[in-house]
Amino acid sequence: MDAAQQEATARARELQRNWYGEPLGALFRRLIDDLGLNQARLAGVLGLSAPMLSQLMSGQRAKIGNPAVVQRVQLLQDLAAQVADGSVSAAEATERMEEIKKSQGGSVLSNTTQTTSSSGAPTVKRVVREIQSLLRSVAAAGDIIDAADTLAPTHPELAEFLRVYGAGRTSDAVAHYQSHQN
Repeated sequence: MDAAQQEATARARELQRNWYGEPLGALFRRLIDDLGLNQARLAGVLGLSAPMLSQLMSGQRAKIGNPAVVQRVQLLQDLAAQVADGSVSAAEATERMEEIKKSQGGSVLSNTTQTTSSSGAPTVKRVVREIQSLLRSVAAAGDIIDAADTLAPTHPELAEFLRVYGAGRTSDAVAHYQSHQN
């Protein structure tokens, strides 16, 4: 890979970090590991071709162009979290992946069974991701941080919210939310 290709890949990964909270290669590898998939199966569930998935993972492409695919990624992240915490079995996860594969997407704020806890309420992680998705759909993380810096002197709570939920990592935002519930 020459210097121009390396620079383009680094730029694509930085854009992915801004748009999705982390480079897609790391996110997809974690889904593969957590859900026991291979790249071809992940591509199929997401509704991407295997070459497109590979390009996104390697940083040859920066953006997922189809909003339905972005929503499927979010649903798979929620499913992986449920598998990790033991609330969903491997067999149930396989069934849910088939449902996710068939989903056509929809509103970012849709409240499907995959986005709720056993009580029927949206999970904290899902709500955080929805907030992040909304904020990132209108501005890149750097722009959100700039807005937070501008608001900080007069609206410190809003500035903190933007930094944590708009430009931060999902896990950090969930921890922030939980720490403020006590």
